[in-house]
Amino acid sequence: MIRVLVAEDHAIVREGLKQLLGLAKDLLVVGEASNGEQLLETLRHVECEVVLLDISMPGVNGLEAIPRIRALNNPPAILVLSMHDEAQMAARALKVGAAGYATKDSDPALLLAAIRRVAAGGRYIDPDLADRMVFEVGLTDNRPLHSLLSEREFSVFERLAQGANVNDIAQQLALSSKTISTHKARLMQKLHITSLADLVKYAMEHKLL
Repeated sequence: MIRVLVAEDHAIVREGLKQLLGLAKDLLVVGEASNGEQLLETLRHVECEVVLLDISMPGVNGLEAIPRIRALNNPPAILVLSMHDEAQMAARALKVGAAGYATKDSDPALLLAAIRRVAAGGRYIDPDLADRMVFEVGLTDNRPLHSLLSEREFSVFERLAQGANVNDIAQQLALSSKTISTHKARLMQKLHITSLADLVKYAMEHKLL
């Protein structure tokens, strides 16, 4: 039996995933979480083989949670389930330790197969993303500007795009407002933008919201 923990901040999506997994005789949902902090706390008490992880959660988001999950004793495999069908986002998730990346419009049968594959120690990439990753992530000329952001800069960028201010982000990431302001200035320079409106526009154009 493959034990799965579902981490997803939208209750309807979370319930749908639990129902889908409940149809498979070899899969068992042993826990759930609606944000990153709750996920990390649950993993301290609940053993599982796979974490099905939403990448865009409040507080500690999926990308930030991945290395923290990997640092646990006997960590579960992490299968990211994201609304972002974006090659750079998938590459980031895999780089920091995810075993697989699937999108929320994946065929249910493919999602179940992906869970089984990562539970067995394998890797999984959404088929539609795999080809794009080869061409977009590996070729410098085709890489979008946000691929130049560090992991911390990307975390700040994502929160700014969602409407958080510098003080909010500082509190969420346990950093000073001055540090967040520095990250903000650097990421805006790298993205060649000068205003928050441009930042939100960039995020929408690249399907990062």
